[in-house]
Amino acid sequence: MSKITNNKTTNSNTIQTFWVAIGSFSSFLLAIVSSAILSRYFDKSNYGTYKQIIYIYTTLLVVFSAGLPKVYSYFLPRYTLSEGKDLVWKLTKLLLILGMSFSISLFLLSGIIANVLNNPDLEQGLKIFSPIPFFLLPTLGIEGIMSTYKKNMFLAIYNVISRLLMLVFIIGAVMLVNRTYTSAILGWMLAAIFTFISAMYFKNIPFKGIVKTKVDLSYSEIFKYSLPLVVASIAGVAIRSADQFYISRYFGEEIFAEFSNGFIQLPFVGMVTVSAGVVLMPIFSKIVYEDKELSGLILTWRNTLIKSAIIIYPIVLFFIFNAKSFIVLLYSSKYVNSTIYFQIILILNLFNIIVFAPLIFAFGKTKFYATLHIIFAIVIWILDYYLVIYFHTPIIIAISSVVISILIILILLIYSSKLLNVSTFKLVPFKHIFAIFLHSSIMGIISKTIIVYFFPKLNNVLSIGMIGILFLILLISTSFIVKIDYLSVIKPLVKFFK
Repeated sequence: MSKITNNKTTNSNTIQTFWVAIGSFSSFLLAIVSSAILSRYFDKSNYGTYKQIIYIYTTLLVVFSAGLPKVYSYFLPRYTLSEGKDLVWKLTKLLLILGMSFSISLFLLSGIIANVLNNPDLEQGLKIFSPIPFFLLPTLGIEGIMSTYKKNMFLAIYNVISRLLMLVFIIGAVMLVNRTYTSAILGWMLAAIFTFISAMYFKNIPFKGIVKTKVDLSYSEIFKYSLPLVVASIAGVAIRSADQFYISRYFGEEIFAEFSNGFIQLPFVGMVTVSAGVVLMPIFSKIVYEDKELSGLILTWRNTLIKSAIIIYPIVLFFIFNAKSFIVLLYSSKYVNSTIYFQIILILNLFNIIVFAPLIFAFGKTKFYATLHIIFAIVIWILDYYLVIYFHTPIIIAISSVVISILIILILLIYSSKLLNVSTFKLVPFKHIFAIFLHSSIMGIISKTIIVYFFPKLNNVLSIGMIGILFLILLISTSFIVKIDYLSVIKPLVKFFK
């Protein structure tokens, strides 16, 4: 197997992460905007059905994508650019076939799925939706391609374009045709077609002018790596979807709508962690493959955790203290009950700053990763069933989901430290992270107390804005006391754009 050629680059990991983050932020932001608009246009029944269709799609997507999106960032760093071009085309062909299988299966199984989720409207909705996966599956994997070749600026552009297309077509169809979920799906289908076309163009950007060379990588080798990821991903989806299934089946589409609008992780958190994972995966894969000294890997890991905490903790704690105002602002007062779900899942955001996947996947330890998720998938489905029977409240299901996710994170943390042959305390800068948590909490409480006390009659927008400004001022102005350099995360960006 030939190694990829070393290209000099002036782009640091921070800059590359920034471009990935821009794309991720646009994705989450437009998704939030879409949900906020549709929550107002749809009644709760239509909105709940629409969210159920998204839930079904994202759940089955893991199965039909067969772990192939992760293959890009694992194998591409190990091949030359010309071989990489052939590998990308080989994987894209597989995704086209899997996309067609996904669409056919969704159409044929629509009635069964509707019965399982106890919503007859789902059958028609899924049949209308069924062609969409055929266009969207081949678009997967762009993150791995662009990150490998340090072209994440194009990834940001692609994500902005594709998500903007979805927002315009979906909202446009609802506003121009009628206020039902079927109109939203038809708009989504048009967006999927244009997204497919743009994805094929962007996937080829790193290989312009490059003559394709046949890659010495068989399909069996590809699936040997990806299939354990499929199992892990299926188990992961099973863990994340257990709460959605039980709430959907036992509490109805209106409660499911409230749950769906509240039980969402902050886009800023995903923006940081996903972006870091995309950038670190090819770096770690190359270090492990070339059997380099792991001290550099550990240092990169620790620096990433500190930077992630500096960005994520103040944002998460700010949202915890102002959850109700944000929910009402986004979805209107009819979704005020979504607040409790929002606060519950925000607790998880304090733990998932740790990016395990790049390290574990780079070492090829996908089997352990899969086994762990299978065990907890079985646990949560059994546990949630009894929680529904004995407590019959959707809130306990949300709590269960967060607790299980935190347990998985802690186990993976211990496993990662053993993998690198270092103690957990050397791997994770607990003292620094706790200082960020404590400092952000105190400043968050002080800023809200001051604004609420002196300006009790402000509307949501002004109240959130003033609390946010005061929180930021207090955070930065007192940072020297706890020796936390909050501005360190933007310094490389300032230098880059100069």
